[in-house]
Amino acid sequence: MIPTIAEAARLIAERRLSPVELAKECLARIAAQNPALHAFILVTEERALADARAAEARQMAGALKGPLDGIPIAHKDIYDTAGIRTTGHSAQLQERVPEQDAVTVAKWREAGVVLLGKLATHEFAFGGPSFDLPWPPARNPWDTERFTAGSSSGTGAAVAAGLILGGTGSDTGGSIRGPAALCGIAGIKPSYGLCSRRGILPLAQTLDHAGPLAWTSEDCALLLAAMAGHDPLDPGSADRPPPRFDLAAEWRGRRIGVIRHMHERDHPVSPATLKGIEETAEILRSLGAELVEVTLPSLAEFNAAGWVTLSAEAWAVHEEWMRTRPMRYGEFLRARLALGGLLSAGDYIQAQRRRRDLIARSFAATEGVDLLLTAAAPAEAPRIREVSKWASLEKPNFTIPFNLLGWPALSVCTGFGEGGLPVAAQIVGKPWQDGLVLAAGHAVERANGHRARRPPA
Repeated sequence: MIPTIAEAARLIAERRLSPVELAKECLARIAAQNPALHAFILVTEERALADARAAEARQMAGALKGPLDGIPIAHKDIYDTAGIRTTGHSAQLQERVPEQDAVTVAKWREAGVVLLGKLATHEFAFGGPSFDLPWPPARNPWDTERFTAGSSSGTGAAVAAGLILGGTGSDTGGSIRGPAALCGIAGIKPSYGLCSRRGILPLAQTLDHAGPLAWTSEDCALLLAAMAGHDPLDPGSADRPPPRFDLAAEWRGRRIGVIRHMHERDHPVSPATLKGIEETAEILRSLGAELVEVTLPSLAEFNAAGWVTLSAEAWAVHEEWMRTRPMRYGEFLRARLALGGLLSAGDYIQAQRRRRDLIARSFAATEGVDLLLTAAAPAEAPRIREVSKWASLEKPNFTIPFNLLGWPALSVCTGFGEGGLPVAAQIVGKPWQDGLVLAAGHAVERANGHRARRPPA
């Protein structure tokens, strides 16, 4: 039985679970399953065992650092790891070895985590699923012919398969919540400014968020608490204390806004996805919350402003290499970046004007509402070979609105649909209400019972 982080932390604290044995079990699972899943692009076995032995020494001395001490994790390969290759899953940086940890990597290291390695991503968190890169794309452990979503693809696959207990992701247009949804796990895009992005390869800096993925919302809360905090060297970092992550919320008097138009009209979802959203709403209502219907700007409006912003900012990051060595990118990323190069300064400025309008309208529409509920993904995972280069532009997605807004948003598993594949709902809060969002996810998971079902080994 694969423990959650919360379960493993209790067992380690009680000296009933050895961090070394837990690390060895995860390494064995990686050896057995990664050849089919391609979740890891680098396994750091020697480092993992050294970390685990150090954690076990603290365990036996009664000096554990906290709930993450001895917990096996891995990092998306856009997070810098000192002395360990960090490539962005790209030939552009195939041999790059950073000298310093990303801020969030250092925070987890100081909390005592056991580093098992680096995880597959879409190339520079934007180009995938690609089959012309130095490493293959990650596969969905529920069905290896299926897509994981992206770009935190390796993290989603590795957590779902039990290769790690938690890992890092980044989210610019949905790259934490998408893999969480299709892989049947939990993943939160925090409030903008809550977690430092310093030492993480950028994509679009006004939309980029760093956050965790894990099997449960409770585990995400433990991971996020260790990631959060002001970084004066990240211009997007908020200089304020992180929120409390207390999962024992009182639901009487809370108002949950169901954004029906998004998942019923703007982009109609699959029957299993719709059923999961309705059951999630009913769970929260049964706990004492009041359900109300909320109308935000349309998904099409959010996606128009979001994708212009993302594409233009991504081009600004990659322009030099696109002009000097474009063929070192994979085909998918090269085409997507080129689209950004065709946008004008006027296009970008108009997108920012529209963004400000969308923010103002969204705050007005949600006055007096505590949380929002809609889909995280439209349906069960598609076949990976059928995902098109322009999939993100063909239909509006459910995640980029909350990157534009900067609001915390969580994907939580709500059941299983066609082919036994997971489906999910998205729970969204106001800025700095990350703890309430995670408390809602925790309450839903405890009530719906879907955390007892794992992918076939």
